[in-house]
Amino acid sequence: MIVNHTPDGWQIIYQQAHGLLAAQLAWHWQPFDGSPTDRWVGTLAAITQHDDEQQHWDGHYGITPAGAPANFTMKEFSLEQATGVMRAARFQGRWRSLLTSLHLSTLYESLRGQDKTTDAFLDEQQACQKRWLKELKLTRKEATRYYDLMHWTDRLSLILCRQELPEMGRTLEIYTGPDGQRYDVVQPQPNGPVTVHPWPFREKQFTVSVEATILRQLQFKDDAELAAALRHAPIETLTWEFRK
Repeated sequence: MIVNHTPDGWQIIYQQAHGLLAAQLAWHWQPFDGSPTDRWVGTLAAITQHDDEQQHWDGHYGITPAGAPANFTMKEFSLEQATGVMRAARFQGRWRSLLTSLHLSTLYESLRGQDKTTDAFLDEQQACQKRWLKELKLTRKEATRYYDLMHWTDRLSLILCRQELPEMGRTLEIYTGPDGQRYDVVQPQPNGPVTVHPWPFREKQFTVSVEATILRQLQFKDDAELAAALRHAPIETLTWEFRK
């Protein structure tokens, strides 16, 4: 979960919803010249589903020791979730599997050397990536171009979901795009349109959205109480207008 504090409680955005927002951003990016339809659609699928297969709550998975909803940054690497998202990807083919595997390597390669089972998982990703590249007759450079778009939209989606747009018209670096270009996001006026420099999208103006659950209770005794509150809490749609 992505957890934002509000004056009277919490705003919760599920990680799967964040993935859907990332896919909306990718949808508005100009498709790469010569990109086959199946590869472009597979890229959108990988972006949409990159944060799926989240664990079921048990113990204190969903709350902090103080009883607050736990933000995803507070949780350790889950081999179960990483394995699950790779398993799901393989049912949609090698291209989505390749992009998902590249994403997991990017996120978790820094954990190498801490645990043998994690190392084995990381080794498996590298081996699979080499095999899929060979079978798909792609170079790593070609695949990385699509992955960089996945990483870019993931990052911008997180900036929006985590309320990280800078104040007072300041710019914030998103990530290097698939063209090797640095991109920055800025919101010139509070609650006004958002823009990206340089502008990478097809349209001059569009809107994206994500659903958030609103909790007006600060503490929960256990995961069951939090889960029940989330099921019955009101939902609001957050929207951002992007304008060139």
